[in-house]
Amino acid sequence: MNDSGRKKSRLVADKRHSKRKLASQKRHKASGRRGPARATRRRNPIVALFLWLAHLVWRVIWAFGWRIALVSVLIIGIATGYVYATLPPVGQLLDGRASGSVTLLDREDAVFAWRGDQFGGVVTADTVSPHLKNAVIATEDKRFYRHIGVDPIGIAGAIRINLREGRGPLSGNGGSTITQQTAKLLCLGVEYDPGRWESEAAYEADCRESSLWRKAKEAVYALAMEAKYTKDDILAIYLNRAYMGGGAYGAEAAAQRFFGKSAAQLNPAESAILAGLLTAPTTLSPTNNLERSRDRASVVIGLMREQGYLSDAAARQALLDPASLSEAAESRAGGYFADWVMSSGPDFFTRNTTEDVIIRTTLDQRIQKAAEEGLTEIFENKVRDGSKAQAAVVVMSADGAVRAMVGGREIKAISAFNRATQALRQTGSAFKPFVYATALELGYSPLDRIEDAPLTIDVPGSGPWSPQNYDREFHGSVTLAEALRSSLNVPAVKVAQGVGLDRVRRVAADFGIESDLADGPALALGASESTLIEMTGAYAGILNGGSAVTPFGLESLTMLGEKEPVMTATGGIGERVIRREAAQELTWMMHRVVTEGTGRRAALDGWQVAGKTGTTQAARDAWFIGFTADYVTGVWMGYDDNTPLTGVTGSGLPAEIWHEVMVRVHEGDTPHPLPMREPDIATQPDRQSPTREPRPQSGVERLLRSILGGG
Repeated sequence: MNDSGRKKSRLVADKRHSKRKLASQKRHKASGRRGPARATRRRNPIVALFLWLAHLVWRVIWAFGWRIALVSVLIIGIATGYVYATLPPVGQLLDGRASGSVTLLDREDAVFAWRGDQFGGVVTADTVSPHLKNAVIATEDKRFYRHIGVDPIGIAGAIRINLREGRGPLSGNGGSTITQQTAKLLCLGVEYDPGRWESEAAYEADCRESSLWRKAKEAVYALAMEAKYTKDDILAIYLNRAYMGGGAYGAEAAAQRFFGKSAAQLNPAESAILAGLLTAPTTLSPTNNLERSRDRASVVIGLMREQGYLSDAAARQALLDPASLSEAAESRAGGYFADWVMSSGPDFFTRNTTEDVIIRTTLDQRIQKAAEEGLTEIFENKVRDGSKAQAAVVVMSADGAVRAMVGGREIKAISAFNRATQALRQTGSAFKPFVYATALELGYSPLDRIEDAPLTIDVPGSGPWSPQNYDREFHGSVTLAEALRSSLNVPAVKVAQGVGLDRVRRVAADFGIESDLADGPALALGASESTLIEMTGAYAGILNGGSAVTPFGLESLTMLGEKEPVMTATGGIGERVIRREAAQELTWMMHRVVTEGTGRRAALDGWQVAGKTGTTQAARDAWFIGFTADYVTGVWMGYDDNTPLTGVTGSGLPAEIWHEVMVRVHEGDTPHPLPMREPDIATQPDRQSPTREPRPQSGVERLLRSILGGG
């Protein structure tokens, strides 16, 4: 059949779709909700506003941010490139000291002290001990070989620590890399200019400023260094320029200073000490506090173990066997002596040197130790607890070469007040040998007699003056030797008056007492002031036969690397002051002071000793100065504020200190006789031997005898 005329029926699927669509619309109407398109239009207007604002802000930030970032990168790149172009070759940056150093050698050419900015020589990352290299990296910058000069991770960690500990974000831990620290050591390439900074301290303070702007400049400089130099170059600069305490700049100087060895020879414990110093070189210096330095080193060893630089066994060994100081560093020998030598040479070669200088000195470290131990022995056992009394000791040879010096009870002090060289004190009876030296030089004999009787002198401007003996008694007719032996005051004044105060003053000055000497008769009793080193040097002139000496400690001064010294000894034996015979007779008189008189506590078994005690008015100063055939030693004791000593005279504690020092000085030595001459009684003008006629008197002798009351 032909069905073309039939009406086409709709597909069943279409009917189903239409029904579903109608059903969906009915459900939406029933629930009161609209379709998706209408739901967007009905969003909460407040939420929509915030979303729109957030989108706008993000678009603004993005629009400006990438431009600012691009500009910042360009600026940093240009700045880094500029700094890169200004950086010198690495070799010019290894020694950055503003001043030079002084190395002091003793008489045996052993180093005993350092002064100034010490630089031991250039080290590199390859030549330095690998333990030191690892210790520095483990402590200061464990990602050193992985960052580009700035370590964001380290900075973030440092800020977190600072904030947690209640500090500002830039206070305390800085998160600086070794490269940044090196940039700071280089002061970002800015050299010291006296016209710009008031002092080097102000310059260094400016270099260590920690503002945000300074940190930014430091970061740029670090980036330029990373581009210019290798990592090992940067580490070498750091290891050579870092201050490590004790005046040592750089690893080599520090290794020599503290351990007496090269930086290439350091073991893990020693390396940990030096690496630990980088955070606080003065506070942690092992010569200041070895235990504190070792405590810090134990932390460094722990870091080295954690980062794989040390095995557990090696770390344990380093902790069980901590680093020990070298003998020179531990003893800190001759602090007072070294300071004195530094002050005795030209400033441009010592205190203000810009070069490295080596000074050979007269110091004998064995004798220095003897002086320190002798002084300590008396103060620990015979001085009351809490006493503030001070003392000083000088030991020298007969030519004025100073072998030891202690300038105070703090025997290890450095840059302290030196009572041996700086304290002007009244000399008391220690001055009397120069009165008798004058008389002996004029021909008088130690056995000539003088009357110890009441004496009154009219002193112009002061009125009558009546000297008294220490025991407040008078002893009648005594010999000059007896007067000196018992330290009688009246005979000393009479002798000084008789020979002339001007002569006494001239003899004392010629022997080296350069301080102002009193004009009146009290000169004979030591009313003048002097230093211990002057007095000891003057006594050395008596020992050497009557010739003046200038005490000295510097034997030669040589520039580092040179063979010929630029200067040699500045002291020694000078012109003759009194005849050798007079000096020998005076030595005999002073020998009797020790064997029979006020200096008996200074006597040494088996040794001939000559010396003289001295006690000033109200016992403000107490002295004993004496000598054997080999050494002259002076001891002074008193208070810095001139408080009188209690129960102390020159014949007491000073003589005992002298004894303790000289027992140690002469330990193991063979005794030598003193160069002294005992007067022959047969040759005295007022005495006759059984077989000889009296010696004729000279005009000078007759004059002296009439003045001195000898008949």
